Formats: sequence, structure tokens, C-alpha cells
Amino acid sequence: MKTLALVAVAALSLTACTSQVGGQANPNSAATGSTTAPSSGTASGDNPFAGLSQCAIVDQVLAGEGFPPATPALARSKETCGTQKLASGNTPGIVVGLSLQAGQNYKDNVGNPSQASEGKVNGRPAVEEREPQNSSGQCGVWMEVKPNSRALVLVSASTDTPTACKKVEEVAAKIEPLLPKN
Repeated sequence: MKTLALVAVAALSLTACTSQVGGQANPNSAATGSTTAPSSGTASGDNPFAGLSQCAIVDQVLAGEGFPPATPALARSKETCGTQKLASGNTPGIVVGLSLQAGQNYKDNVGNPSQASEGKVNGRPAVEEREPQNSSGQCGVWMEVKPNSRALVLVSASTDTPTACKKVEEVAAKIEPLLPKN
């Protein structure tokens, strides 16, 4: 799964630099469904994601859209999961990934600050970044999860950045209610 490796590389590269950004990103799609398939454990002060399965969350929010079951990424497999829908005819392929990162602020590690803007996803503080690796067709949303943690939603849609950003906003709005409350 070469493309899932891309999601993992994107998640890893987001830890390379730190920047704060300004602007407005307001994905406001209504979320559907609000249950997760938890793994073992319970939420703790150090890791608000204990007990959550990022793969189950990805599968839940993409149900009925033709994506295969999400799988852990090659790198950071304990926190990153993704899936890809292959290209079909004139429809480009699309990759969706989710990384639940305890101990990292949602404003940290923005790889392309000139293409990022702050806003909210369903009222939760977030940063949306177009082309996070300076590569067309990618878009990411970093959402705040306290204490000092974040959920990263990454989408790659061939070289079509507007499509990737539209999809990442849609997916982030569905994932947000499934995250621990701030």
C-alpha cells in the first residue's frame, strides 16, 4: 500500500518544524453517527486517545463511500491509520488518513504555514493546511484535543488540492464528534 505509506510519511513530516498560523478554516458539515469501536484501555490525563481505535473511526466516517477497511500506517502504526480508494475511470484515487497524537499541540508542526489557516471544526479549534508537504493534491486538518494533543486528518487526492481540501473538511467534521471532548 504505497499510498498508505504516503499518509504515514505525511504524519511523520509534520513533526519537522513548528509554526503558528492565522486565518479562518470553518468546515461545518454536520456529523453523522457518533459511536466508535474502542480498543482496550481508558482515557487518561496523558493520553486522551487511550481506548480509541483510529482505524475504527476512519471506517465509521467513510462507511458507504467505497473505501476498503482502514489499516495502520507503516510508520507510527500505533497512532496513524488510513485507507485509499483507487482511481476509477476519470475519478482520481483518494487517500484518507487519521493520526491521533498525544502530547502534540494542534498548532505545532505546520509544514507549509503560508497555506494554513486557523478556524474551528464543529466548534473545536483547528488548523487547515493546503499542501502540507508543498505537494499539490494534499490537505490536512489538525484538531485540538486536550490535554495538549491533536487529531490529524490527512487527504491526498492525486494532484487536485481543492478536492483534497473539500474531502478533508468533510471527514474532519465527521471525526470531530468522535474525539474526546476538550
